[in-house]
Amino acid sequence: MRKESETVKTNSEFKFPYFLVGIALGAIAALLLAPSPGEETWKYLRERSNKGLDYLNQQAGKLRESADAVVEKGRKFMGHQCDAVDTHTEAEEQAYQEERRETLGG
Repeated sequence: MRKESETVKTNSEFKFPYFLVGIALGAIAALLLAPSPGEETWKYLRERSNKGLDYLNQQAGKLRESADAVVEKGRKFMGHQCDAVDTHTEAEEQAYQEERRETLGG
């Protein structure tokens, strides 16, 4: 049996230091093995980030178009539902008026 004061370590607690070491080694390797000077590297990174932003903007536009189409379909569906409810309500009102006339002798 374990005592309440004992702590149980999870896998993530054991792997976190290795993660930090991996990041440090990757950064050092990138600096040592970079094929071009710093300014060219920054230019390359800027171009790649701009391409990434363009791609994300395109995907956002497509998502927006899809969402607009879904909203429009929903509006049409709800419009048909509202029309049906209005028609049903009008029919009920008319039946009520007719029944009222009959009961009042009109």
